Amino acid sequence: MKQSVQPLIILAVLMAATRMHHFGSALHFPDASLAVFLLAGVLLTSPLWFVILLAEAAALDYVAIAQLGVDNYCMSPAYAFLIPTYGALWLAGRYYARIHQRSLQSLSIYAAISFLALNVAFVISNGSFYLFSGRYPGMGVAEYCAEMLPIYLPYLTSGALYLACAAAIFAVFTSRSLTLAK
Repeated sequence: MKQSVQPLIILAVLMAATRMHHFGSALHFPDASLAVFLLAGVLLTSPLWFVILLAEAAALDYVAIAQLGVDNYCMSPAYAFLIPTYGALWLAGRYYARIHQRSLQSLSIYAAISFLALNVAFVISNGSFYLFSGRYPGMGVAEYCAEMLPIYLPYLTSGALYLACAAAIFAVFTSRSLTLAK
């Protein structure tokens, strides 16, 4: 049986609508890419969908920089590390999809896996930027971590916001079949 492309379309549209504004503003939603890749892992079984979403993210970044005047500060050799960053999120989603049960307890497991995956993604993306971007010559690891601390919470919050919304939507549409524990 062939998998529906509807979740792919919804996730691709969500990423396209939000990718231009990393943490959001009063006028723009924050970037949903982190949540998109985790949710893609939950909803889409084929690695091909992961590759398609990677290509979309790269194309959106190209358009943002080349056509819309978005700053290219993040473009460096570290940009390639978005592949393992998003890969970690997708794999966390795949893992959750394998253990998912229709229970409220499963939603708490989803939250824990999401939190862990967002932290791993933060370490990969920011660690690679520190190591390979060439923007921090001579800066020590502790100093870099102190500089990145102010973006840690917005990074987690923006991803968690979308993932919480997805969990709420799931709970609403499946509330009749959810059990308290399994």
